[in-house]
Amino acid sequence: MQITSHFSAPARRWLVPGLLALFAVAACTSAPSVETEAPAPSMVGASPALSGEVEHSQKFARWVAEFSTSARAAGIDEATLQWAFDGVRFVPRVVALDSAQPEFTRTVWDYLDSALSTQRIVRGQDKLRQLRPEVDTIAARYGVPTEVLVAIWGLESNYGSNVGDIPTIDALATLGFEGRREAWARGQLLAALKILQNRDIARAQMIGSWAGAMGQTQFLPSNFLAYAVDADGDGRRDIWGSVPDVMASTANFLARSGWQAGQPWGLEVRLPRGFDHARADADLRQPTAQWASEGVQSMDGAPLPALEGATILLPASARGPAFLVGANFRTILRYNNSTSYALAVGLLAQKLMGGPAVQASWPRDLQALTSSQVRALQTALNARGFDSGTPDGAMGPATRRGVRQYQLSLGLPADGYPTLDLLQRLR
Repeated sequence: MQITSHFSAPARRWLVPGLLALFAVAACTSAPSVETEAPAPSMVGASPALSGEVEHSQKFARWVAEFSTSARAAGIDEATLQWAFDGVRFVPRVVALDSAQPEFTRTVWDYLDSALSTQRIVRGQDKLRQLRPEVDTIAARYGVPTEVLVAIWGLESNYGSNVGDIPTIDALATLGFEGRREAWARGQLLAALKILQNRDIARAQMIGSWAGAMGQTQFLPSNFLAYAVDADGDGRRDIWGSVPDVMASTANFLARSGWQAGQPWGLEVRLPRGFDHARADADLRQPTAQWASEGVQSMDGAPLPALEGATILLPASARGPAFLVGANFRTILRYNNSTSYALAVGLLAQKLMGGPAVQASWPRDLQALTSSQVRALQTALNARGFDSGTPDGAMGPATRRGVRQYQLSLGLPADGYPTLDLLQRLR
């Protein structure tokens, strides 16, 4: 359930050599102070690199011991602590991925080309044929369409074939020790321990992404505790190996996050000539009847579905496709807060239902701005008096508002979409 690539191969585990397992086991069986710990092995004659590795391993073991003390106070028993931390490893690759700030971003059409590949659609249709009866029963129970559940399954793990290969305990302990997001990682690690203590999954089978997301639809441990469901009745909530549990857990998350049964996520629409693109704003919500009165039409001319609080979405500037989206689109965003991801779920579900692909053309000649270019854009907008927030290289609501204001000052369609041309004008 991450705002990361859902289509890359699982990351390889990079493990620190040395004496980490020895220190971790000792740390987890007791929590001695630094002064009472046994002396470290002599490093006389050792290389600086090896000495540094051992020192790092010792610090990691002490962090695990300190965390174990707080976990005990939170109700985690000794057996679970030993089970979880016996052999726990620091994974450098996790830190590298967490710290990475990708300079180059993907356009929405590049993302959707992968998300809606022919192979993914065909495989999803095969899965539907195989699993339709049991998934339909679950879908009806929670009021979430079968095709939406299967679409999320397809995007998160390619229908269960790629759940990640990093032990969740190792990933979260690494993130907690590294410290950039320690408070968050500690909370997720405690949740992971509770899952182990409940015996929902064995430690060896609790695997997932580098960021701690787990199972076939990539739940963070805290979301697992809140939403996971034992649908097959075996006494365990198994989102790694039980398809009924995977589907029911995902449906439960969506239902409890605001999914409105019987309503579509949205649809592609045709905007009237002269449409004010500044009105394509996530904060501007109104009934579809109002949009229809303003000339917004479905692509096939059928009446627009009755949606309250519908918004116009222009994910690729005024030159690209337009969508009318409602509350269920925003619910998908709660699962993964990425417009490209939410569109991919809706459009893949639409294809699995036998519906059409996107009909309008994507502006494939436009280049995505790099993070450095977005930061330069934000800085220039602020300097001109068009508030876009703190320059951070990420396109958020404040930056889009600043872009819209600048576009309006130039008499351009105010779609809030950043382009190289706008950056060059500002410079």
